[in-house]
Amino acid sequence: MSGRGKALLVRIAGRVQGVGFRAWTRDEARRIGLRGWVRNEPDGSVSALIAGSNEAVAEMLKALWQGPSGADVGSVEPEPADPFDAPADFGIAG
Repeated sequence: MSGRGKALLVRIAGRVQGVGFRAWTRDEARRIGLRGWVRNEPDGSVSALIAGSNEAVAEMLKALWQGPSGADVGSVEPEPADPFDAPADFGIAG
């Protein structure tokens, strides 16, 4: 993955919809310097593709456990993803 860094597809579950989780994730990811997207899922979870340096990805994983005020994160489940699937910026996908 040299040159493009590391990428993870992350599923976040708990009270993560209706609390500003997607906007918070976008803002945090941009602050950290990540590429990717975040979206709500029909089952009430949130999915995010996060891509960047190993350090930035690790920082974001820690941040996802906190979330915005009002969120109650029950789980953060990452799985490897292809960094080439990440867009050039970080946005809300749905």
